[in-house]
Amino acid sequence: MTQVEIKLASLLLCEHFGKIVEKVGTHLVRAGGQPLRMIAHEVGLPLDQVRKALCVLIQHNLVTHQLQKRGLVEYEAHCARVLRILRYPRYIYTAKTLYNDTGELIVEELLLNGKMTMSAVVRKVVDRLTDTMEDGKTVDCSEVSSMFARLADTHFVQRCPQAPEIPAPSDAPPPPAPTLVLDESNLYTVPKLNLIGKGKRRHSDTDEEDGECQAKRPKQDTGSKEPPPDDGIYWQINIDRFHQHFRDQAIVSAVANRMDQTSSEIVRTMLRMSEVTTPSSAPYTQPLSSNEIFRSLAAGYNISKPILDQYLTLLADDPLEFVGKSGDSGGGMFVITTRKTDLHKALATLAVATLESIVQERFGSRCARIFRLLLRKKHLEQKQIEDFAMIPAKEAKEMMYRMLSTNIITLQEIPKTPDHAPSRTFYLYAVNTLSAARLLLHRCYKTVANLMQRRLYEAKENRRLLEKAQRIEAILGSVQATGAEEAHLQEIEEMITAPERLQLESLKHSANKLDASENQVDETIFLLESYISSTVKH
Repeated sequence: MTQVEIKLASLLLCEHFGKIVEKVGTHLVRAGGQPLRMIAHEVGLPLDQVRKALCVLIQHNLVTHQLQKRGLVEYEAHCARVLRILRYPRYIYTAKTLYNDTGELIVEELLLNGKMTMSAVVRKVVDRLTDTMEDGKTVDCSEVSSMFARLADTHFVQRCPQAPEIPAPSDAPPPPAPTLVLDESNLYTVPKLNLIGKGKRRHSDTDEEDGECQAKRPKQDTGSKEPPPDDGIYWQINIDRFHQHFRDQAIVSAVANRMDQTSSEIVRTMLRMSEVTTPSSAPYTQPLSSNEIFRSLAAGYNISKPILDQYLTLLADDPLEFVGKSGDSGGGMFVITTRKTDLHKALATLAVATLESIVQERFGSRCARIFRLLLRKKHLEQKQIEDFAMIPAKEAKEMMYRMLSTNIITLQEIPKTPDHAPSRTFYLYAVNTLSAARLLLHRCYKTVANLMQRRLYEAKENRRLLEKAQRIEAILGSVQATGAEEAHLQEIEEMITAPERLQLESLKHSANKLDASENQVDETIFLLESYISSTVKH
C-alpha cells in the first residue's frame, strides 16, 4: 500500500465521515489490525469517540473485527474498500440507468447508510419520491418493494452477514465479539413484507406546531410498537456485481469497436441472459442456444435467424475469443468466454491502449511510435529502434531517455562476457506492461487526490459567497411558497451582485469539471486494477 493510496483514503474518509472518523480510519490503514484501547492511545482521542468512529466504519463495511486467541478484539481497515467510495457516483448512475429513479434512490440510501433493513429503505425511498412529485400525487410502498426485489433478483443488493442465533442460556460467558456468518442460500432472498401505505411529504413552516406534535408522538408510542418483520435482516450493496456489470460493458464496447453495433447487441443479450446464473469469477457463462438468444433479442433489432447464426459464427471465430461455441444442439450452443486467459487478453489490450494514449499525449507521436514498436517487437537495441521507427539517432536517443527516466520503458543488459564490459554487452529496450500499469495506477491515485484537494480549496476560499448564495436560495424558496409577488422575488435575487453571480457561475463550472475529471480518472483506475489483478492471478 503506497503513501498516495493512504492519502487518498484519508481525504475520502474526511469528506464523507468527518475528521474523527478520518483520524481513526487512517491510523488503522497505516498500522493494521489493533484492539480498541491501543487505537485510542495512539490516535490520542477519548475511548468513547474512538468507539463511535469504529461503529461508523463497521456500519459502512470499511472495518472488520476479529476475535484473537487471547480474547482481544482487533479492528482492521480495508484500504481497497475505502477507495471504492470514489466509485459511489458510478454505482448510483448505473442503478439509475438500469432501474430508473426508484432503483437509483435505493442504491443511494444503501450507500449512504452502509447497512439497512428492507423496510427502512422502502419507507425512506417512498418519502423521498413523494417529496419530488406534484401536489396530490404519492408513491405506493408496493412499487418500491417490487423494485427492491428486482435489485435482489439481479444480485445488485445482498444480505449482510449475521450473528448466529444465540442458544439457550448457559453458564459460559458470551464471546467479546460475535462471529458473523453469511448464509449463501438466502443471500438474495427478499423477506415477505406487508408494507401498506403511501409516502408522506415534509411539513411546511406553517404546520410547524402540528409537525412537532407528530414528531413527538412516535417517541411516546415506541414501547407499544412491534419490531418490523424483517428486523435483524440487513442489506448492503453487492460491489462485485456492479464491477461485473462494468466488465460486461467493457466487453460489449470492445465488440462494438471491433465489429459493429449488432454484434455488440448480441453479446449484450447473452450477458444479460446469464448475468444472474453466472458468478463474477466463473470461467464462462452458462451455455445459451441460438434459439434462446434469438427469442431474447431486443425488439428494435429485426434480424432474421440465419443472420443471427452468421453473427454468432463470426463472433466465435474472432481472435478476441469473447464468444465460444460449446455444442451444436438447439441451433448451436454459445458461451461468453471469461476464462482468466481470455479475460486477461482483453484487459491487457485495453490497458495497452490506455498506455499508448498517455505516451502519445505526454511525449508526442514519435515516442508513441517507438512505444508501439517495442510492444510489437518485445526487445530491441538502440540502432534497431532508429531503423525500424525511421527516426534520426540523436532524436531517438533523447526520446528513449525521456521514456526511460519515467519508467515507461525498461533497459536490460545482456553481457557477452562476465566482466560486463560495455563494448561486449547488449542493451535491449522493452516495455513491461504490468510495471507501466502499476506506475499509471499510482499516478491516477495521485491525480484524484490532487483533484479533491483543489475542490476543497476552492470551496474554502469562496465559503462566504457560497453561504450567502445558499441563504438567498432558502429565502427565495420560503417566499415563493407563500405566493409573493414577482417584484419582491426579483428584489431578493438582486441581493447577489453581478460580479458575485459571475464568480458563482465560474465556481459551479470548476466544480462540475473537477467532479467529471474524478469520474473519468476512476474509469481508468477500474481498468488498470482489473488488469493488474488478472495478471497477478494469471
